[in-house]
Amino acid sequence: MRYRRSRCLTCYWRDGTFVVHPYPHGTPTSLHPVAAEVLSAFEEWTGPAGAAKALEHLTPETVEEAVAVLTEAGALLAEDSPEAHHDEEIDRHWSAWAPEASFLHYATQNDYLDSEISTQDPDLMPESDLMPDPAQMPPLFTTYPDAPRHPLPRSRAGLRAPYEQVVHARRTHRDFTRDAVSLETLGTVLSTVFGPVDFIDSGHGALYRRTSPAGGSRQELDAYLGALNVTGLAPGWYHYNGLEHSLELRREGLTRDEVVDVCAGQEWAGDAAFMVVLAARLERMSVKYRTPRCYRVCLLNAGHLGQTFALTATALGLGPSQTGAFNDGLIAERCGLDNAGHTPLYVLAAGHPSPDGPNEPPPATLTTFAHTPLRASQTATSPGSV
Repeated sequence: MRYRRSRCLTCYWRDGTFVVHPYPHGTPTSLHPVAAEVLSAFEEWTGPAGAAKALEHLTPETVEEAVAVLTEAGALLAEDSPEAHHDEEIDRHWSAWAPEASFLHYATQNDYLDSEISTQDPDLMPESDLMPDPAQMPPLFTTYPDAPRHPLPRSRAGLRAPYEQVVHARRTHRDFTRDAVSLETLGTVLSTVFGPVDFIDSGHGALYRRTSPAGGSRQELDAYLGALNVTGLAPGWYHYNGLEHSLELRREGLTRDEVVDVCAGQEWAGDAAFMVVLAARLERMSVKYRTPRCYRVCLLNAGHLGQTFALTATALGLGPSQTGAFNDGLIAERCGLDNAGHTPLYVLAAGHPSPDGPNEPPPATLTTFAHTPLRASQTATSPGSV
């Protein structure tokens, strides 16, 4: 029997032990670090005897024992086995993003158990456990009490455009005019998308809801503002305090070139009137949900907020935009984030849309469609044929 090292395999140190973690088959297994050397001998299909020749300092018996353990763990795959074929398929589809993306995706599959605090029967829990000490729970809102703050207008710009009109008018914009966005309009965007709608009793204290869905109402995502061209607001980096409906200054000054720099050289970003950084405060989510799958939920929550942001901006006559291409470290530094427990996930932006921008893609034509496969099972037919 010949074996090959799984293409879908990550190894790491955890709690002082060496772990081989094959995915999606197999089990994370603590092994002696020599296992990595044995695995290196199975880059291609090889029998234990052939591997033993490459590992001259190990006896054939030791290699045989290692092969048995690694095969049981799923780190080695038997030739022509279903697991080997699936491993090749995953590697083919995910190779451009491997190993980081494929490991995150498959290592968190089917891992959805809640933490102890959410799975225990409340009737069986002592009152002291049912209501955790508030001092041990992360606060609902991020605040910077000593920061200079700019209260936002309580009046709201009109959001009366019909839903059908707004949802069909939404586009991602890459061209903006030089017109400033009013402070009232900015305040309406921030309060509508990121402010609290109501407060609920979770059984373990209060939580709040926004206009976007959020896993467990944990609201782990904070909004940081990069203001470039807003009437009555000095350029700079701010934190949106949703509890107060105010902006807390994090860093004075912001230039077009700086925005382009933090957005990975994208020139359009420097023309937006403002940008919003969504930053995850991880403890708000992890204090309840201990499974690593919940990082997926953080990313999904960012997408929910991004969609509500885009629709709200559209309803107010602004052109929304968003990007996942940004320099995480630079943005964290500008917003005053530690980039450890408080880290950026998504960047949104908006401004007054330019009707004749060079970045607007042209409509698709007959030629465009001629070069576009529309169906996986499509077969070519001549014009007029049935």
